[in-house]
Amino acid sequence: MSKKLNRWYDHGEGTGGNVIDLVCKITKSSVKETLRFLEQDRASFSFQQRPVLSNDNHNGIQILHARPTLHYGLLQYLFERRISISTASAICMEVHYLNKGRRYFAIGLKNVSGGWELRNKYYKNSSSPKDITHIKNGIEKLIVTEGMFDLLSILEGTEESNLEYDFLVLNSTAFVSKAIEIMKGYLQIDLYLDNDSNGRRTTQKLMAHSINCLDKSMLYEGFKDMNEWLIYNAKKRLGQEARDVSLLPQKQTRFTPDGRKVKKK
Repeated sequence: MSKKLNRWYDHGEGTGGNVIDLVCKITKSSVKETLRFLEQDRASFSFQQRPVLSNDNHNGIQILHARPTLHYGLLQYLFERRISISTASAICMEVHYLNKGRRYFAIGLKNVSGGWELRNKYYKNSSSPKDITHIKNGIEKLIVTEGMFDLLSILEGTEESNLEYDFLVLNSTAFVSKAIEIMKGYLQIDLYLDNDSNGRRTTQKLMAHSINCLDKSMLYEGFKDMNEWLIYNAKKRLGQEARDVSLLPQKQTRFTPDGRKVKKK
């Protein structure tokens, strides 16, 4: 996504365009309806105008509304974390809310009790009630992650998993007991927890309660989590693509005495 060029590209679907094309695509509206929507939304809130929120007062958050993710700041944030619009739209929303009388917005993932996990470039927070997120597709295989971006990273890299698994996002490792109860109904449980001391302890606890658990953290060994691994590999691919382009045969030119460029024959 390029703010300077006012262009976007969804690598998941292989489509792109300008901001009007994007809003038309997400809202399934006409150009006329989209222009009216953008005019009404001109007073959107800028990240740069907002202070960093603390993460210790969930009860102070009042959800106003949730809608498909449209705000440029949030789309840019997804791009920076290498998550496509189509992947994020499958499980997340753009959530607007009040905190201590001020309005904010974020990428939101809803939990089973109606609360939201809220993320943007500058903060992470959640609304009451705090709980797990369990996405059911009627499959006997389950993927377990700690946070929403871990799951988004898995979905980004393996599109088929969207149909082959149910998903459980802990949203906090404090919900291990709830996870253990949910796991009882699954024949295969793939654990994608963080590569830190807390994540490893949580993995061990879950594996101790079910022989059906598989520790998948070796996939992103050397990285804190799936999203850090995804970002690294995306940058690595871009670097390789740039090197490949530089190795292609280049058109050669020479200068005439009067300074004009001409192609070499």
